[in-house]
Amino acid sequence: MVKVHNYYAYSPSIPAAVIAIIVFSILFLLHTFRLLKTKTWFCIPFVVGALFEVGGYGVRAYGHSHPDSKAGYIAQTLLILLAPILFAASVYMFLGRIIRATGFASYSIIRTTWLTKIFVGGDILCFLIQAVGATMLTAAETKDAIDRGKTIVLFGLVLQLFIFGFFVVVGMVFHLRMRKRHENKSVVIGWNWQWYLNMLYVVSVIITLRNLFRVVEFAQGKQGYLMTTEWPIYVFDAILMAIVLAICQSWYVSRILQQHPGRDSQEHVEMMMNASGEPYRQIGA
Repeated sequence: MVKVHNYYAYSPSIPAAVIAIIVFSILFLLHTFRLLKTKTWFCIPFVVGALFEVGGYGVRAYGHSHPDSKAGYIAQTLLILLAPILFAASVYMFLGRIIRATGFASYSIIRTTWLTKIFVGGDILCFLIQAVGATMLTAAETKDAIDRGKTIVLFGLVLQLFIFGFFVVVGMVFHLRMRKRHENKSVVIGWNWQWYLNMLYVVSVIITLRNLFRVVEFAQGKQGYLMTTEWPIYVFDAILMAIVLAICQSWYVSRILQQHPGRDSQEHVEMMMNASGEPYRQIGA
């Protein structure tokens, strides 16, 4: 009798996978509808990432009856591992648009023309590193190959954590400068930029928690508790990413972003008067 190789350390749960497929399918349809209706194109990664999640958990369900499918195991690993990186790309782009739309881009410690390029570029790098490492890890047959794959994935995850941490610092510095310069003064920007920044912080924390879970998971290795037990991937990945998509469905605000100049123009500065009638001096002006 030929022994069947099981790539999973457990039998993937069909009910759990089906619930995840339903939830992410609903979120995928919601984001697709919002995207097409508002034409907020920087949110495209949310749609693609949601589709990754649907596909990933669909393949996990397939793995219940086909645990010996290497292609299926690799596919579900890559799709679920990489989807949050796509979500992060939209988060990075949203910060730059918030900053420009306030009209006070000079308050940012990084020029807004470079902000998206730097963070999205780093996001793409993390995507490629983790994709290569995960492919090596899932296809590895020897201990050395497994160790190399695990090290590459860990490097990509840790790099993503550092990039995300610096990103949050950039957002908070801008936020604090805005509040310090305009606290208790009659500054009317015309939309609730602080609400969107606060949502961005919440989403950033959730994605960071998920990344920390993945760092610990891959650090423990294939024999560790997190890889030999199924429930953590749903609690610390699927649920967290579903919350991210649910929160971010309110980010389709292209009309708000387009209505504001997104630059530190003299006309905009003159509009931001304090009680004495003098315009505020901007950082770097």
